[in-house]
Amino acid sequence: MTVAENLRTINEKISRACEKSGRNRDEVTIVAVTKYVSAKRALEARDAGLFHIAENRKEGLLAKQDAMKDPRLIWHLIGTLQTRKVKDVINRVDYFHALDRLKLAREINKRMTSGKLKCFIEMNISGEKTKHGIPVEELNGFIDALKAYEHIQVIGLMTMAPNTEDTGLIRNVFRKLRVCRDQIRDKHLDYAPCTELSMGMSHDYPIAVEEGATFVRIGTSLVGNELKGS
Repeated sequence: MTVAENLRTINEKISRACEKSGRNRDEVTIVAVTKYVSAKRALEARDAGLFHIAENRKEGLLAKQDAMKDPRLIWHLIGTLQTRKVKDVINRVDYFHALDRLKLAREINKRMTSGKLKCFIEMNISGEKTKHGIPVEELNGFIDALKAYEHIQVIGLMTMAPNTEDTGLIRNVFRKLRVCRDQIRDKHLDYAPCTELSMGMSHDYPIAVEEGATFVRIGTSLVGNELKGS
């Protein structure tokens, strides 16, 4: 199927989820995750009207940017970032979805040439040892410490739900993230307005939207996976 056809299906599901939860459709931004497809396929997403593009690795980001020279594109880095690679990418992205340690925050702040980077704090809500992110009990201290970094703006929180068929468990993870977001948002911090929620991927984005997601990161269901021939 074409990206445009996939997008129609995704938009229909998002619209239904918004209607079910009493939300407006324009509250939700689709981020096209293109890490498993070529720049040509990623350009199909742009041609379908999607301008938020995400990669999870430095190499993929730089390659896509070199091939997709369109000033309308808004770039997201969604994967774990090693501090030694910060200097190569941080001034080339608009959003960073995986801020999870102060050492990384210091390096981002050091390498940013101007302005503020829109960051999501990555949280490990599910408690899975295989996942990155800070635990709930460390969030307030982490937020407090980020005040020292003038080039970082915490616009929201991010998490990944367990890869499971248990929709109740998935919903509970997303709901807990929303509660955490609300607690930080209600502090009214200039450097951490924390109004956004980055949650939901190809297998669970309708649930995420029902629970308040403002950014959904969709790859396989939208652009496919060329490594697997889909």
